[in-house]
Amino acid sequence: MIRTVPTKPYSDQKPGTSGLRKKVPVFQQEHYAENFIQSIFDALEGFEGKTLVIGGDGRFYNREVIQKAIAMAAANGFGKVMVGQGGILSTPAASHVIRKYQTFGGIILSASHNPGGPHEDFGIKYNAGNGGPAPEKLTDAIFEKTKTISSFKTADVDPIDIDRIGKVEAAGMTVEIIDPVADYAELMESLFDFDALRKLFKSGFRMRFDAMHAVTGPYAKEILENRLGAQDGTCRNFKPLPDFGGHHPDPNLVHAKHLYDEMMGADAPDFGAASDGDGDRNLIIGKGIFVTPSDSVAMLAANARLAPGYKDGLKGIARSMPTSGAADRVAEKLGIGLYETPTGWKFFGNLLDAGMATICGEESAGTGSNHVREKDGLWAVLLWLNILAARGESCKQIVTEHWATYGRNYYSRHDYEEVESGRANALIDELRAKLGSLPGTSVRGMTVASADDFAYHDPVDGSTSEHQGIRVLFEGGSRVVFRLSGTGTSGATLRVYIERYEPDRSKHDLDTQVALADLIAAADDIAAIHRNTGRPKPSVIT
Repeated sequence: MIRTVPTKPYSDQKPGTSGLRKKVPVFQQEHYAENFIQSIFDALEGFEGKTLVIGGDGRFYNREVIQKAIAMAAANGFGKVMVGQGGILSTPAASHVIRKYQTFGGIILSASHNPGGPHEDFGIKYNAGNGGPAPEKLTDAIFEKTKTISSFKTADVDPIDIDRIGKVEAAGMTVEIIDPVADYAELMESLFDFDALRKLFKSGFRMRFDAMHAVTGPYAKEILENRLGAQDGTCRNFKPLPDFGGHHPDPNLVHAKHLYDEMMGADAPDFGAASDGDGDRNLIIGKGIFVTPSDSVAMLAANARLAPGYKDGLKGIARSMPTSGAADRVAEKLGIGLYETPTGWKFFGNLLDAGMATICGEESAGTGSNHVREKDGLWAVLLWLNILAARGESCKQIVTEHWATYGRNYYSRHDYEEVESGRANALIDELRAKLGSLPGTSVRGMTVASADDFAYHDPVDGSTSEHQGIRVLFEGGSRVVFRLSGTGTSGATLRVYIERYEPDRSKHDLDTQVALADLIAAADDIAAIHRNTGRPKPSVIT
């Protein structure tokens, strides 16, 4: 039986850079999740009888919302839904399923790298038929629907057993529970030289992969240990848990410090990696060396031809504006396009669909390629492994040789988390007001060459996205970028990106924070961070 249920709008359902993210108790309010799901459907057209993919990262409240989404998809006229077994589908795997089976789109339940649990974070986002996050035009339309929604449609159906692979019927709609790993593993085998990787592990190569009790665990276990022969125990914390084991599933040097410490130890494995809550981010650490996400993008692009899936070369490289310029020099040497976009993977979609870019990356540990339309943590790990196998060198050797060839971009991100929104916005407003007066001034002995509020003009569809981050560029190539993040669920996160380019190879072994000390001080001088936020230091430094 199909029911139309009366409801009232909520005023706080504006999607961020990747969907709607709130605390679990917010989503547990009456009809809160239903309102947003119905608004997605109301903003779409032409899905009658089509297929919808549904999956998530296994976090708390995942299973309950999947049941709601199934019932609502049936009531709204979808002909079929495909659901990952146990409600599990990593974000890149969901993108692949959408693309492989040419479905209408998909609903992904995740708050990415944010904590999970009864009082932690939850999220819902819609991915379009190309497998990528909904473009701004669609998320804006969804938000408009949330403002005026008065009812939602649902079907009275018994709960679906999402742990059993197979097909069942629900209110005239087919529900297919699929193996969440199989299609993705097959895709990875088509891109990388699995025979070479098996030989690498057979030679005694040791690796540590920390899945952080998040969604990538089953994927890494199947591919690294079962298919490639990595020794048992290579994958740590590989069982997805609703609260991620009580930990923060963000693969950075704060929340994965144990991995960093192990990789810097006397008996470190040859290679270390981690992924986040929904499987789209990565952390790369070689024996004795941490590879920054910005450097990783550049190094993967420079060596991508070594993997079978990229043997014909790259069409172009795309990076988010706050990501370091390391990839720019690779693109220049390869003679291919370099595209600088706003933060948010959705901005890469047009470039990938148009065949203008092959590898994309963000400084926030997101890297991917045209194989899907999301960033992909495990893909990045496998490409690194393919490069290590092909070159027969250590991670540290590859990194230092890259710096010697291209120069080193000293780079760091300072996050001030959960700043009171009013104070954070006041800081940005104050910065915008002084942009015109900054060029030509001297700060800490450095001359400001230019300053602007970054705007992106999409070369494919001609759209413009403004106010995407404030840039202050100094003579000599150094810069500081200020941006408010849209990935948190409370307050605002001020992200400050600091970058210095160093071409002199004799100066490539400095401590990053020491190398950037004058720029860090200049950032506080320019934005009055301490005065405006009340924070004497960042919450997280990466």
